[in-house]
Amino acid sequence: MRALRILLILVVVLGGLFVLADRLALHFAEGEVADKLKTSENLAATPDVSIKGFPFLTQVVGGSLDDVKVGIKDYEAQTGTGGQTIRIADLNADMKGVEFSGDYSSATAVSASGSATIAYSELLKTAKSEPTQVTPGVTARVVGLSDGGNGKIKVTVEATVLGTELPEPLSVLSTVTVVDGDVVRVHADSLPSFGGVQTAENQVRSITDFEQKIDDLPGGIKLDRVEAAKNGVEISVKGSNVRLAG
Repeated sequence: MRALRILLILVVVLGGLFVLADRLALHFAEGEVADKLKTSENLAATPDVSIKGFPFLTQVVGGSLDDVKVGIKDYEAQTGTGGQTIRIADLNADMKGVEFSGDYSSATAVSASGSATIAYSELLKTAKSEPTQVTPGVTARVVGLSDGGNGKIKVTVEATVLGTELPEPLSVLSTVTVVDGDVVRVHADSLPSFGGVQTAENQVRSITDFEQKIDDLPGGIKLDRVEAAKNGVEISVKGSNVRLAG
């Protein structure tokens, strides 16, 4: 009976030591992946990296991690226009089946899915914020983007007609979509009326409609779906053979 008690104590102690070693190794690996990702993506701050699954060490032996979650704050994405960037406030990705090298210098996920948020103030940089002639005697500019409800963007336009600024801004609800995996498109559902002055649809849409290209997301992930929300547009992202580092 005494021998059994000693054996049980040894099992508990060894199990505790294994768990401690496993957690220490996990913490080290998360730090290494985060540092490599920061370097490879030229990030301003170290991203949050969380490796899921227990035990971690058995995953290491197999050379593949089941689930790795990555969070990046204020990611500067390329827009494909003269080196300009657009800030993504929160970019979160869930990586599945991550294969890695022994020193974590390279890591690639079989698949990835996640979300991103772009503030309306960032998206507004793409819209016609300078006064633009819609038709002779009418100029207009977009002065604001906001949540229009039901997944729509509210586009607010100020206009001057025959030298007189309209007393109230005009607003239209717009549909926002993803095109070709790297473009956010805003398209007005209906067009505003400029004080009864006749204008061609394509001229008005040159103000109300616009596109924002978003290139070079981390690891080659792509935009999937987009929807207007309270604080900005919320985007779903996805990808395959996504590179975390290396």
